[in-house]
Amino acid sequence: MTTLMAGFDEEGARLARGRAMVLLATLFWSIGGPLVRFIQAADAWQILFYRSASLVVFLCLYLALTEGRRALPLLRSAGWPAALAGLCIGFTYSIYVLAITTTTVANVLFLLSCSPILGAVLGQFLLGERVRRTTWVAMAVALVGVGIMVSDGLAGGGSLGDILGLAAALGFALYSVVLRWRKNADMLPSVFYGGLFGTAFATTFCLAGGLSFLLTPADTVFALLLGTLNLGVGLVLYTRGARVLPVAEGTLLSLLEVVLGPLLTWLLVGEVPAASTLAGGLVLLAAVLIYASTGLSRRRPPTGVVS
Repeated sequence: MTTLMAGFDEEGARLARGRAMVLLATLFWSIGGPLVRFIQAADAWQILFYRSASLVVFLCLYLALTEGRRALPLLRSAGWPAALAGLCIGFTYSIYVLAITTTTVANVLFLLSCSPILGAVLGQFLLGERVRRTTWVAMAVALVGVGIMVSDGLAGGGSLGDILGLAAALGFALYSVVLRWRKNADMLPSVFYGGLFGTAFATTFCLAGGLSFLLTPADTVFALLLGTLNLGVGLVLYTRGARVLPVAEGTLLSLLEVVLGPLLTWLLVGEVPAASTLAGGLVLLAAVLIYASTGLSRRRPPTGVVS
C-alpha cells in the first residue's frame, strides 16, 4: 500500500510541475502582443529578424547551461524531424507577427486557438490517429466562430490579418503533429531550428525589401525581448511541461493565453477588440474547451505505479 501511494504521489507531483510550467508558458506568450505594439518604427520583418536571431542565441545558452557537453549530441540526435518541426514553428511565429501588424491581437489569438482541433484532424490523415465524433462537432462549431470573426474583414476587404491568423493556426497544428509523431524524443532542438528558419525568412525579406538591420534602441530592446522572454522562455517551459501531460490537458491549459493576451494588450496598450471578434472568439473558445475537456475525461491512469 505504501508503494502504491508513493507511486500516486510521485505521479501527482510530476503532473503538477507540468501544469505549472505550461501555465507559466502562457503568461510569457501573452506579453507578445503588447511588446509588438510598443515597437514604434520597425517593420514586421525587422522585428522577426531580431526575434528569431535572439531566440537562436537564447536556445544555445539554455542548452549549454542545462546540457553541457551533451548539447551538440542532442541537436544531432534530434535529426531531421526536429528540423521539420522547427520549420513549422518558425513559420508559425513569423506569420503571427505579420498577422498582429494587420489586425488586433485578440483576433489572432482567438484564431490560433483552433490549432488543437486542426492538429487532431491532421493527425488522422498524417498519423492514422482516430478522430472522435466530438472533435468533428467541435471543428464545425469552431468554423462558425471563425466565420463570425472574419465577417467584418471580408465585408470591408481587410481580411489579410485573419487569413494570416488561420495560417499560423495551421502551422502550429503541423508542429503539434510532428511533436506527437516523435513524442518519445527530446524535441527542444526544434525550437532552435525554428529560430534558424525564422532568421532566414526575415533576412531574405529584409534584403529583398531594402530594409535596414539597424533599429532604434527602444525598438531593439522590445524586439530582443520578443525572442528571449516572450518566445524563448515560453517555448522552453511549454516543451518541458507538455511532455508529461495528456495532450488534451496541455491544450486546455495553453488556452489561458487566449484570455491573457487580449487582456494585457487592452490594459497596457488600450487596444479594444471588435464586437465580432469577441462574439466569434467566444464561440471558438467554447468549441476548443469542449473538445479539450472531453479529452480530459478519457485520460489514462497514472503510469509508473507498482503494487
